[in-house]
Amino acid sequence: MHPILFSIGHITIYSYGIMFATAFAIGIYLAQRKAACSGIDTKVIMDIGVYLLISSLVGARLFYVMDNLEWYIRHPVEIVFSRTGFVFYGGFIFAVITMLCYLRKYKLSVLKIADIFGPSVAIGEAIGRIGCFLHGCCYGHPTNLPFGVYFPEGAPATQFFGHIAVHPTQVYLSIAGIIIFIILTMVKPEFNGKICSLYLILHALFRFGIEYLRGDSASIFLGFNGAQLISVLIGIFGVVLWIKAKKIGVDEDNICS
Repeated sequence: MHPILFSIGHITIYSYGIMFATAFAIGIYLAQRKAACSGIDTKVIMDIGVYLLISSLVGARLFYVMDNLEWYIRHPVEIVFSRTGFVFYGGFIFAVITMLCYLRKYKLSVLKIADIFGPSVAIGEAIGRIGCFLHGCCYGHPTNLPFGVYFPEGAPATQFFGHIAVHPTQVYLSIAGIIIFIILTMVKPEFNGKICSLYLILHALFRFGIEYLRGDSASIFLGFNGAQLISVLIGIFGVVLWIKAKKIGVDEDNICS
């Protein structure tokens, strides 16, 4: 755990922010390369990326506030000025809605653009989860396994469980993101929607499983927590999208190695 990378005078550089910025920069770079290969203007990708960045931050923050609404009602100022507190699925949902609105306005192919961003989202989450690990959030249940992690005093995991080893679920999620990224870059995009639907399916499977090891999420329905329920919906949507997109057929313009 290393939430603060360094300080210069009164300026403090936080590890979570640096990892988030790094994830965005690498994600946009990869998306622009893939767009150029597919014959899409890279400026469009940058424009979409900026909108996605803003909307994902707003959505992730809003979902976190809603999840901790009782505390924020007592401390309303922290809604804006707190440096921490984000929920991945909140940012994901807001980003998807924003992208759909943008693509509809400019009459761009939703599936083709989604395929371009699929690998970027995967590697972006992999990098972002390292930020979670450095910050100490999104920790796991206690474990006796040799790769269990001891967080320092004052860390969220230590405050909740005491000074015992816990599953480094942030690292698990990061590894999952890397695996998904590798798979998506190796798969041949035979039709529009194949890459983005595969991302949704793989992400849902990994996230659903890893959530069983999370120590900061309470079950809300039939023993499942909120992230698992959303994962199920995303996974189902990914399967349906795959089937419908495949029926449309092969798009030669989308085949880009």
